Amino acid sequence: MATSNYTLIVTEKPSAAKSIADALATGKVEKKQEDNSRAVWYEFTINKKKFITVPAVGHLFTLKQSDKGWNYPTFNVEWIPSFKASRFASFSEPYFKNLEKFSKDAKDVIIATDYDDEGEVIGYNILRFLCKKENAKRMKFSTMTKTELTESFKNMEKLNKNLIEAGLARHYLDWYWGINLTRALTLSIKNHAKRFRILSTGRVQGPTLHMLAKHEKKIKAFKPKPFWLIETDVKLGKNKIRASYVKDKVWDKKEAEKVFSEVKKLNKAVVKDIKKKVLTQQPPKPFNTTSFLADVYRYFGYSPQQGLNIAESLYQGGLISYPRTASEKLPADINYKKIISDISKQDKYTKDAHSLLTKKELKPVEGARIDAAHPAIYPTGEIPKKLSAQQQKVYDLVVRRFLSCFGDPAKRESHRITLDMKGNLFLVNGIKTVEAGWTKLYGKYSAREEIVLPEVSIGDKFDVNNQEILEKETSPPARFSQGSVLKEMEQRGLGTKATRSGILQVLYNRGYLIGKSIEVTELGMQLADVLEKNISDVISEKLTRHFEEECESIEVGKSNKEKVLAEAEKELKRISTSFKKKEAKIGADLTKAVIATQDKQSILGKCDKCGGTLKVFKLWRTGKRFAGCTGYKKCGTGFPLPREGVIMSLDKKCESCKTPMIQVHYAGRRPFRMCLDPLCETKKDWLDKNKLKKAKEDSIKAKKLAEKFACDCGKKFTSKRALTLHKKTHTEKEKIKA
Repeated sequence: MATSNYTLIVTEKPSAAKSIADALATGKVEKKQEDNSRAVWYEFTINKKKFITVPAVGHLFTLKQSDKGWNYPTFNVEWIPSFKASRFASFSEPYFKNLEKFSKDAKDVIIATDYDDEGEVIGYNILRFLCKKENAKRMKFSTMTKTELTESFKNMEKLNKNLIEAGLARHYLDWYWGINLTRALTLSIKNHAKRFRILSTGRVQGPTLHMLAKHEKKIKAFKPKPFWLIETDVKLGKNKIRASYVKDKVWDKKEAEKVFSEVKKLNKAVVKDIKKKVLTQQPPKPFNTTSFLADVYRYFGYSPQQGLNIAESLYQGGLISYPRTASEKLPADINYKKIISDISKQDKYTKDAHSLLTKKELKPVEGARIDAAHPAIYPTGEIPKKLSAQQQKVYDLVVRRFLSCFGDPAKRESHRITLDMKGNLFLVNGIKTVEAGWTKLYGKYSAREEIVLPEVSIGDKFDVNNQEILEKETSPPARFSQGSVLKEMEQRGLGTKATRSGILQVLYNRGYLIGKSIEVTELGMQLADVLEKNISDVISEKLTRHFEEECESIEVGKSNKEKVLAEAEKELKRISTSFKKKEAKIGADLTKAVIATQDKQSILGKCDKCGGTLKVFKLWRTGKRFAGCTGYKKCGTGFPLPREGVIMSLDKKCESCKTPMIQVHYAGRRPFRMCLDPLCETKKDWLDKNKLKKAKEDSIKAKKLAEKFACDCGKKFTSKRALTLHKKTHTEKEKIKA
């Protein structure tokens, strides 16, 4: 197909380019790509008019300082291609060049990136820097279904200038805060200790870390308080049930011992009171991004960033709606009945979907939160073709949650029996489901404890035995999970639905947080303390919320980017002036924290051979790391370590080889655990699998080379030199024959 006189459709990802082409084309869709390039585009026609969908891969442009120097504060920035700014973005270069090429001859441009402030910025930067235009038509959609994409194309809108301005403002704010404050922290260490160690913070990072550090202090400062429980076994009918003293916790030891002395030898208890109460439980609200990621972590243990990536793949596949949304609303125009009818075609949901379709009215329970761009997360009804195990789990959760929103209220009956034991009251509590309602639709995600008590009457006597007095202690505040912390951030107004998971990931990558139950490291604690004592505005939730509200004001046209950025510059100049006055003290405090953290992280465990300490050593010439004993020269114990990534001891040994276990955390990837011995039995399958994989890769490589260096006579070779020698010999033989 000729590549002139066409309409260019810009998408955010390659999968979106394909989906849009497949949905809109009235003829055949041609997939195209340059030789030796992964970047693709799709050419097709709509009623004989030519269209080309060309994808980006997220942000093709990024902000970078426009002048030289590592000074602060600086506000001189410009947009440049991402692949020129960082080697980690080199993968985006062929996509950039595709868009650069196709933008030249396009007669029209349509922006079809995700409809939010990030997507609007991605599309707008491509439009102005590559297409050299300021305006274009806009496809707006919340799902990748053929129906919605077609409707979006028929009813195209203009670019949302307010959303663009808000998105640009957030990018500038994040750059201003992140670059200037990170430089300030890093230079304070460099100027004090002559060592270079990057310490980062940011507009949302700082307040989030401080929030978690405050919680960590509460946990560490917690002093347990003793209390006593008094319990007994009661035989109610055929069941033996545990009954507890009417006071849940007895704080006075003497009081507890007195009660126990009065009941310990009793063998009968009399029913004094019976109370039953039916509790009505409304269906759950539809998922927004925060509640969705919290439940993905709760049920499957996937980190927020991992959960968002899985949801994104389901969205790109047309199976669920856009997963970055603040909304808890399901508008009627998504067509509830059609979606549920389509879901009913999947065997595992057929029965539940049909039960909803028999209702007179389909009306979902909804929450209060709204989002002007997208509704709450919902399944599209498209039937999945092939899903990974992770995708299947997340998809099932989305479907079940959606169905349950249309369910009837559930009813649970609480049943309390009060027993009299020589004037001392004991309680037996039961609970059972009376009407399943929405819980039946939600399936395993609504599993509830069922304790069914027999029917009894006041005055009935029952056998009791095994009376006990138990000494307990109060527990410290629970740690945040990677799911619950997102809800806390949302309640405090820290970050947005699209950025919270990424911010949490950065705090892990920087070594400020560890563990699934979030624990703040020594470095994270020290950094939060230094910021609080010296430049408290950096960790101010109020200031962070203020600028987030300002960005929201830009979205609705009540403010503008220039005003907000001018205020931000003023604030950062004030903060920087204050920082420089205290730089020496800040540098000294942070240097101590960095050294202490590095020393702590370098210790991996004990050496079984000589009793010495296993530590992380680094060869300064090559940069390679290894775990060696402090008595290495004598005992010779040493193990190889991954060259990159943060290494932390897990304070436990491998059950098989008895070497210390460590955790390795690469930036942007899920941490993994391993023992130090590379030949441990636990790694045998992995080693065998990788040897087999390498053998297969070598075989494929050799085959490709053989196909590349083939002679006309049919023989194949694995190098150009071998082919040349063969042809020379082959030619000489032909001459002799002649």
